[in-house]
Amino acid sequence: MRVRRLAPRDADAFRALRLEALRLAPFAFGAALAEEEHRPLSWFGQTLGHAAVFAAEHGPGQLGGMLGYRRDSLLKRRHIGHLWGMYVRPKARGQGIGAALLEAAIAHARAEVSVLQLMVGEGNPAARRLYERAGFTLYGTEAASLRVEGVEAVTLLMAMRLG
Repeated sequence: MRVRRLAPRDADAFRALRLEALRLAPFAFGAALAEEEHRPLSWFGQTLGHAAVFAAEHGPGQLGGMLGYRRDSLLKRRHIGHLWGMYVRPKARGQGIGAALLEAAIAHARAEVSVLQLMVGEGNPAARRLYERAGFTLYGTEAASLRVEGVEAVTLLMAMRLG
């Protein structure tokens, strides 16, 4: 397995993985499949040009998982980074891909920010444990943060200090 930062030329693979994630894990993401499945390929390429998205290659030319990072753009919040879009394909789980992606994103963020934040669904205890092992702590919850087909979910807010 190799973790690397995706570039705009990876837009096809990123799009496929992102849409799979939105389809298979609707409670794990704020975006909905219906919002992103009709976006042009150029939109995915532009996203990769503006955000750091790390991917784990799991086999030749096959992405097994991804994790995005972006720095807050507001002047008074530029010390805060955000992790988003963590997804590991079902067949690639249990092989350390999530931890490797997290390690790469944290290493990248250390050069830019002093606080790293993320959101994780209350119904995803495995992801919460992964984040806690990396050093994230719970600082709040967001009640009814997502509604998927009439079902509401609670999101946990987690953060870690860097450096």
